[in-house]
Amino acid sequence: MTEFAALQAKLTYTYLPEPVRQGRWTISNTGALTRFLTQSTADALPEPVELSPEDCLRLISPGGIGRVAFAGQGGLVILPVTYKIHEGVVVFRTRRGGAMDRDLRTGVEGVDFKIAFQVDHTDEAAQQGWSVLIQGAIHHLPEGERLSDVEPWAGGDRDLYITIHPQTITGRHISGH
Repeated sequence: MTEFAALQAKLTYTYLPEPVRQGRWTISNTGALTRFLTQSTADALPEPVELSPEDCLRLISPGGIGRVAFAGQGGLVILPVTYKIHEGVVVFRTRRGGAMDRDLRTGVEGVDFKIAFQVDHTDEAAQQGWSVLIQGAIHHLPEGERLSDVEPWAGGDRDLYITIHPQTITGRHISGH
């Protein structure tokens, strides 16, 4: 008996006249016999764990790449940025006249745009990772205020420093099997 024939002999087939929901799988067929999966993998998957704001800040404090999300002139915008954390505030640089400069200025003193900032880290092989979401007010730093250790990866003049002052910090962690 070939290896394929031995494997085929172990399979159980059931005709399904209508789709069946089993765990996280929907099983159906198109008139042919379909292998019916009886064991749900949903029970074996780990549940996400909520992170405290302190744990979230600890995870993102080394800096790196994050994503800024906001409603721009043409719709929703998500842009990657190189960031640092400075005294609990997210800091990054961008170019003058760009989307964040153009779309995120109210022109009214004391009125700020609220944006979202997201950072994550995943290890697909180990099926684990974390995600942190910060929601807060965005501020363009005045000319004299600069944090010299914030270096963008993108070229060109990136002399506009922007800060995000967190109002909400949430995160989740998931561990592999």
